[in-house]
Amino acid sequence: MKEKVLITGASGFIGYHLIEAAMRRGLSVYAGVRADSDVSHLKGYEVKFCTLNYGNPAELKGQLAAGGFDYIVHAAGATRAGSQAAYDTINAQYAYNLAQAAMEALGNRLNSFVLVSSLAAMGPLDDPQAVIDEGVVPAPVTAYGRSKLLAEQKLSTLNGLPLLVLRPTAVYGPRERDLFIMMRAVSKGIEAYIGRAPQQLSFVYVKDLASVIINSLFSGLRHESFNISDGFSYDQYALADLSKQILHQKTLRVHLPYGVVKGLAVTMEKVYGWRGKTPVLNREKLQELTAANWVCSIDKAKSKLGYHPKYSLEHGLLETLHWYHQYKWL
Repeated sequence: MKEKVLITGASGFIGYHLIEAAMRRGLSVYAGVRADSDVSHLKGYEVKFCTLNYGNPAELKGQLAAGGFDYIVHAAGATRAGSQAAYDTINAQYAYNLAQAAMEALGNRLNSFVLVSSLAAMGPLDDPQAVIDEGVVPAPVTAYGRSKLLAEQKLSTLNGLPLLVLRPTAVYGPRERDLFIMMRAVSKGIEAYIGRAPQQLSFVYVKDLASVIINSLFSGLRHESFNISDGFSYDQYALADLSKQILHQKTLRVHLPYGVVKGLAVTMEKVYGWRGKTPVLNREKLQELTAANWVCSIDKAKSKLGYHPKYSLEHGLLETLHWYHQYKWL
């Protein structure tokens, strides 16, 4: 009998790659999805689908007991929500409900519970020479980051939960949609930046991330947190520069004044607020996009998880942009 892994958020960008990594490890995969999730891209995969009621702990407990899972990877969550309260409910309370129900329903059968958090839970640094390691005092600058930190804190109170927390930095790869916006602009000859202040950034290719998450299930570690990137530091131009080389594209590089972009963010917040939605660009997101330093150390992940990224930014972008072309995104 194959061991069973439940992957929540399985229909999403990272979830898709987690399914592939889990199947390579020989696990029986159960995909936690919303009732309205598009799962057409998962056709052909030997996965079983389940819709979990995160807001009802009693029902959730019954669902997990029926599943009999050996491992859980919680990758579901919201990256855009209307308020801090909404972020906290979806990203923190629902994670807590799932973990508590898993402990009660599965007991000692549950070998590992991995929370896919985010480097946003730690927040950026002002010092361009420093790195974000696991000992840095968290200082998230967005509602999303604060909700991810709250999720980590709430789960850490569950004694007996075989918890591991992985905090990926900016993730790119096939099916990703946010960084894709920049790549699409580059393909059309436009390269836009907010202000001229220098930045140091970090990235991780989704296949490296998926591999380390699934491998961590078998590490035997408990109550540990790990920051995840490809191990390098990049300036704010690196992603576009490499994309231009791969696409053989020349661009017009534009630096938009910070004040102008902030004004646009305020306007978008008001317009979207009337509709009860959150725009892609808002004042908090602007803080995140213009932060001086998002570089993190992966020394702990290397030492304790045996994590050694296979993809450089250039290698990962080459594969990613090929996929975008193949599937007519570009």
